[in-house]
Amino acid sequence: MLDAVAANAVSNLDLSKVVLAIGSLGTAAYGVVDATKGLGGGISNRGFGDIRKVVSQFIPASPGDNQPASALALPSALATLRANWLNGTALADQKSIAKALIKLNLTKANAPTMAAATGLDAAVLTSIAGKLTTGETLTPVETDIYGRFDLLLTAILDQGYQRGDQRYRGSAKLLAVPIAVVLALLGVWAIDGNGLTRMEALRALLAGLLATPLAPIAKDVSSAIQAGAKVAQSWRK
Repeated sequence: MLDAVAANAVSNLDLSKVVLAIGSLGTAAYGVVDATKGLGGGISNRGFGDIRKVVSQFIPASPGDNQPASALALPSALATLRANWLNGTALADQKSIAKALIKLNLTKANAPTMAAATGLDAAVLTSIAGKLTTGETLTPVETDIYGRFDLLLTAILDQGYQRGDQRYRGSAKLLAVPIAVVLALLGVWAIDGNGLTRMEALRALLAGLLATPLAPIAKDVSSAIQAGAKVAQSWRK
């Protein structure tokens, strides 16, 4: 008899609605995670360390002797980049801004440091920095080296931003999992009102664990289940 009851319960279960409900739970959990940005950046602070590490290889900690304290200094540059990172600016735009700030810092004083970071000839890059300041024409060799500097700088920045983005996304998903579990438990408790049974708690736990990975594809999975059900019904006729 128990087997018959269980079979009847499963047959009456609309899997497509269950998938959508779990996906909605995951979306709600992501919303809570995103809300932490109001607390000093929250989860969005994750990943910026990779960007700071890369940019600090190029921009000096303080402006040169002949430069006023401005946006060219490392603290100001990092503040600008962090603001763009927390605001969710497109990665391509963020990398362009970072590259522009680094190129503005290319002077004869710090050219050797930038050359070491990119593996280029320090003497040639120093000469390029001087000519860029005075407006002199670059030689073919210097033009080639400056072009390589641009490409290498792009590649290094891309590495830092991609690692940072991966770290941020992974951390956000990891934080969303316990939040989804808590939301599921609260939902079951609010509906029942008489406390959680062991089975209800296990179901809520399972729903919470599935919610985060299922949220981005919930609609597709639900549509696939509905299509599969229609096919199965047509076979029975």
